[in-house]
Amino acid sequence: MANETPNPMNNLTESIGKLGQMQVDLITNGIKSATAVFEPLSKTSIEITGNVLNALNQALQNISSAIAPKK
Repeated sequence: MANETPNPMNNLTESIGKLGQMQVDLITNGIKSATAVFEPLSKTSIEITGNVLNALNQALQNISSAIAPKK
């Protein structure tokens, strides 16, 4: 049978690898969470901006039609 004594270098390398993978996972999850938060906010802000621009356009059209000479 093979000698299965623990090798401190293997344990250290394995621990460093696990720490590195955990950091990658944390960053990935952070990016996913930020995207999940900002996506609905950006959609809503775009819709609100569109609605405000439409309202301003209608107001300008009403003002123009009120000022324009009637035939």
